[in-house]
Amino acid sequence: MYSLIDKVAIVTGGANGIGAQIVQGFVKERIKYVAILDIDEASGVTLENKLNTEYGSDVAGFFKCNIAVDEELFSTYDEIFKKFGAIDIVVNNAGVALEKMDTYKNEIAINFTASVSSTLKALELMRVDRGGAGGTIVNVSSIEALALTSPGVFVYAATKSALLHLSVCMGKEDYYHHTKVRVLAMCFGATETAMVYKVEGLDDIINENIHQIVDKLRQHSFLQSASAAARGVIEAYQTSASGNVWLVDNEDVVNITDKIYGAYKILSDGVHI
Repeated sequence: MYSLIDKVAIVTGGANGIGAQIVQGFVKERIKYVAILDIDEASGVTLENKLNTEYGSDVAGFFKCNIAVDEELFSTYDEIFKKFGAIDIVVNNAGVALEKMDTYKNEIAINFTASVSSTLKALELMRVDRGGAGGTIVNVSSIEALALTSPGVFVYAATKSALLHLSVCMGKEDYYHHTKVRVLAMCFGATETAMVYKVEGLDDIINENIHQIVDKLRQHSFLQSASAAARGVIEAYQTSASGNVWLVDNEDVVNITDKIYGAYKILSDGVHI
């Protein structure tokens, strides 16, 4: 059982939606400090002030940060590390689903490239074989990484699939026993956030299908709350082995690692590596 008490955490995309719920959940679990990284300054400062008023000063801090810019991301990491001497938890939660011809590169940059940069920076600071104290990285994937949705947000699904693969491989015992840095993946189902209503696919065929899916989920009350997604992150953090994958869908939190390994066993059948 892993405790959040007295830990130092970073949550990207932490000002709104699932990220804000994760931040608040961490504080309720008596974390020492949580850094809220986001480009939404108004929401981030409001959340920082709310938590510091309710739970005591300096339990949360907002950092306006474009995580897709390495200089901003890394300097924020360095500032937090210098202040506390360690970073124990990183949740790479920031994401967008906007994939028009003029937005898909930014989508890849935020959903995958920035999460990789954040993961590698966290690993660098945490790993025991390089003088760190260990830690946990939680990468937010999606149910889109588990299904072949079409017509759908193809680029978004691809970024989340890539992040899932990165997390499982980096988190395996073969590497973990060197670093003592747990790497976990969270796959969230459809969640009641602003983002779910702002999805933009490549064309009207995709957008129409997405809107129909969201409407159907709402009608049948299958859109889970952001707090349920955050609860899944906390449960995974507290109980999970490194390299595990968790599904939070329709308010249920399930460890699906065996399914993921089973799927890759099938995919790798006959492959010599």
